[in-house]
Amino acid sequence: MRDHDFHLAAARRSAFLAPLPAALQDLVLERAVVRTVDPGETLFLQGETAESVHIVLDGWVKLYRVAPSGAEAVVSVMTKGRSFGEAVALRQVPYPVSAESITEATLIQIKGAQLRSQIQNDPKLAIAVVSSTYMHLQSLITQVEQLKARSGVQRVAEFLADLADCDEGGCKVTLPYNKTLIAGRLGMKPESLSRAFARLRDHGVRIDGNIVRIEDLGELRNLAADLHGKP
Repeated sequence: MRDHDFHLAAARRSAFLAPLPAALQDLVLERAVVRTVDPGETLFLQGETAESVHIVLDGWVKLYRVAPSGAEAVVSVMTKGRSFGEAVALRQVPYPVSAESITEATLIQIKGAQLRSQIQNDPKLAIAVVSSTYMHLQSLITQVEQLKARSGVQRVAEFLADLADCDEGGCKVTLPYNKTLIAGRLGMKPESLSRAFARLRDHGVRIDGNIVRIEDLGELRNLAADLHGKP
């Protein structure tokens, strides 16, 4: 019971539910299901009818599409506090992506049918769904901007800077998943990612397995933000 309460508290802090009044959060979560999945486990496949909204409580989940050629394109990588599937679950249309756990992960699933019923009684929930959908759109716009306006080195620099849990100076970062997936997430080939890591040595970044040591986080952030430079 204690774990269940802990999971529900984490869900309430998610970007999807946090803006809602506590009473409405309780209504949304009263029939939610907590699910723990193993690394590599499929949550749903592209083209399946969407039935649930998922909130990640712990771990990492990738969303990806498979082209007719069989090539996989990583659309997003979700972690604690992120949600996905709101709009499609509400409409009961096919998932536009597949979802697979990268690590062991814990999620909460909320049925779309339940949301549709509750929205009729409280429009605040509809606003929460729209807000989450807007956040996903903004995330995709940021990804397109990165691909169009930033070099591979800058994309990697920004990725590492976002992972850092310090505000300035030197810090150590643990890569949350393998480099092949990082490359896919950043729109790069694995060999391009390796070259970007090598070029970041000139900016005080050292890679040792899945551990990254950053000498100066401020310099790394400046590199990521320099749209006029050609690192």
